[in-house]
Amino acid sequence: MIKKLKKEYKKAVLELSNGIKMEGRLIGADAMVSGEMVFSTGMLAYSEAMTDPSYLGQILVFSFSLIGNYGIPSFKEGDFFMPHGYESAGIKTQGIIVSDTFDDCFHYEKGNNIKTWMKDNGVPGIAGIDTRYLVQMIRDSKGPLFGRIVPEGKSSSYNSTKFEFLKHFKKTDYVDPSKYNLLPSASVKKPVTLGKGDIKIALLDFGVKRNIIRIFTDYGCTVTVYPWDTDVDTVETDAWVLSNGPGDPKQTGDLIQRVKKLIKGDKPILGICLGHQVLALAAGAKTKKLKRGHRSFNQPVFDVKTRKAFMSSQNHSFEVDKASLPKEWEVWFENANDFTIEGLKHKTKPFMTTQFHPEASGGPNDTAWVIKDFVSLIKKSNKTVKKGKK
Repeated sequence: MIKKLKKEYKKAVLELSNGIKMEGRLIGADAMVSGEMVFSTGMLAYSEAMTDPSYLGQILVFSFSLIGNYGIPSFKEGDFFMPHGYESAGIKTQGIIVSDTFDDCFHYEKGNNIKTWMKDNGVPGIAGIDTRYLVQMIRDSKGPLFGRIVPEGKSSSYNSTKFEFLKHFKKTDYVDPSKYNLLPSASVKKPVTLGKGDIKIALLDFGVKRNIIRIFTDYGCTVTVYPWDTDVDTVETDAWVLSNGPGDPKQTGDLIQRVKKLIKGDKPILGICLGHQVLALAAGAKTKKLKRGHRSFNQPVFDVKTRKAFMSSQNHSFEVDKASLPKEWEVWFENANDFTIEGLKHKTKPFMTTQFHPEASGGPNDTAWVIKDFVSLIKKSNKTVKKGKK
């Protein structure tokens, strides 16, 4: 006689700020967390999304029906780059919501399954939720929607061991990441230098995705990753990169004032995502929160001059207000869905920005040429400087 084994699991409830509660089964860590509810429509690259520092303070809903089907690649502790599949050293989402997960791992690098990985990282999630309904709820919400993952029988306060901004929250609060400066929780604590190329790039780390650095080093650059609060006057470099990162660009301490110093100079600058917004604020533009944030790998953008269209990877909740753009700047890219700004260029100086992620990890590689063009711009700028010195 064959006995059927009943699979035991612990229940968890997703409590939303609109009063709705949704019950499912707990996956990952047995911990209570809260954050802003956001979603991704990607079928793949779930580990890239979960390790993207731009998701700091957010609970990520995967609309695709099965997450974890190819496992999580293993990596050696202390390796700054790590293998493809990681955009930072650990999970940065507060938690995840999925329809279902795959309980095993058949990755060729013999990695973990997603549940074990989440447990090791202290991150909870809920499976068995109607994610299509939840995504529609997030989209139709008049303002930001916040949530709490509450495991069955859990009565303690939030898991606040991972990120500094969470340590004062109580279990009755909903975490709104846009109210706080998240950069100390996302940035390196001391400079890290990678690559051995002739071109020197200083990257201000607001929560950089590792593939940005990887691509620059592949193009023959030496990249030094600096903490977000670095005094820019103390740095010698050929060019600056302002990285992606989480939160409201206005909630970044004195960062805007320090970036203003950079745009007074003539060294090439590339701003990506949050870096794009910060550079725009430093130039005198304004930012505002989108009614619906742009996320996942299928955001269409187009060059406003050539009218060429590209599919892009994005993850942001704020936009640069087109009406506030200073006369020295021009729109480079726009979003084909809502015509918000997706990139800027200075009319006379070598400054450029993209709201989308040209490094595309995960996502399409349509806009990878942006980084290549920026490296060419640095080379041209260096030649001009050397010629001027002669």
